[in-house]
Amino acid sequence: MKKICLALDLVNNKELIDEYINHHKSVWPEVESSIIDSGIKKMEIYSVYDRLFMIIYVNKDFSFENKSNLDAENKIVQKWEVLMSKYQKKLPNTKGNEKWKIMDKIYELES
Repeated sequence: MKKICLALDLVNNKELIDEYINHHKSVWPEVESSIIDSGIKKMEIYSVYDRLFMIIYVNKDFSFENKSNLDAENKIVQKWEVLMSKYQKKLPNTKGNEKWKIMDKIYELES
């Protein structure tokens, strides 16, 4: 499986950050199904202050283009995305509708 790491910022407001985290304690089943259907086998999201870090493990057929197409066709996923946009803030240098930004690995230690 391939591992992809992404980052996103949240609006720097404690109440909004807490709401965002609470939403992720019970992600809608249709959203989770859509994630799985896109080829994502495992997803983890971590937070520190207003910064989010996501790790996804994807199958060999996964592509962000396909995931975007599936998301665009799913009204429940679109409703979730609209809800989440209240809390999310784009990272600098993002383009268009891009939210989560793929991170570059700069170091690895293995013993």
